[in-house]
Amino acid sequence: MSEHQYLRLVSDILEKGDQRHDRTGVGTLSLFGAMMRFDLSKGRIPILTTKKVSYRLAIREMLWFLSGDTNIRPLVAQGVSIWSDWPLARYQKETGDQLTKKEFEAQILADDAFAKAWGDLGPVYGRQWRRWQGSDGQVYDQIATLIETLKSNPSSRRMLFHGWNVAELKDMALPPCHMVYQYHVTSDGRLNSLLYQRSADVFLGLPFNLVGAAALQAMLADQAGLALGDLVWTGGDVHIYRNHIDQMKEQLTRKPRAFPHLQLTRHPDRITEYKIEDFAITGYDPHPPIKGAVAV
Repeated sequence: MSEHQYLRLVSDILEKGDQRHDRTGVGTLSLFGAMMRFDLSKGRIPILTTKKVSYRLAIREMLWFLSGDTNIRPLVAQGVSIWSDWPLARYQKETGDQLTKKEFEAQILADDAFAKAWGDLGPVYGRQWRRWQGSDGQVYDQIATLIETLKSNPSSRRMLFHGWNVAELKDMALPPCHMVYQYHVTSDGRLNSLLYQRSADVFLGLPFNLVGAAALQAMLADQAGLALGDLVWTGGDVHIYRNHIDQMKEQLTRKPRAFPHLQLTRHPDRITEYKIEDFAITGYDPHPPIKGAVAV
């Protein structure tokens, strides 16, 4: 249940991965089907230690998802650039203006009309989680329904939410990768979660996804008055981009250290009221960061 399972997955992909072409043109080594399990019950959170992970960015991203927002402006205002590449690529393609990422983000912050026109990602995660548009004309808040069910019917086998809204995929900057979250409450009051991720960029994306899923599980448990149990991650197309192979080999040479601890320092009335300052991470002692480019 430690970081060793992540490193074993990396080794398996490097040794057995299928060489594949992909939509980005970069190419990948890919395996189909993988699983990892992390015990959160003692406060540990799976932030990788074999390279430094900017875990606060991952938590800020999760808080943005929960807000229901789909525009990058609030993220950029907090110094989070992990979603900027997609709208920037669209802007450059449609206008021919080759703004740099830094210039694009500055314009997003400075100009309301520009942010509205170019900063929105379409009906991505936050929209589907908090404002799923039903064919019946109703709007469904999957997160609110989940929290209510955790409180009122914790033995339910229907405690899940997902983002794969087939009718709206064409309008999304990027279809959801971490697409289904399911929850399970044990008889002694521990909240378990299972995340299914259809596509996992093992070097850059997956470390963030693990942090985000654990932070979300901690918030849900706090809202429902539950203790933490296991986080189970399962992946479909699990891959390493060709331009990350050397970085992954370097990461394999490093010895994992103990995962840090997470404590929520405040109990807000609603899940939308958590702030980054409410997440106290202690004991994080990672190896130095390893850089790699995002494949867009």
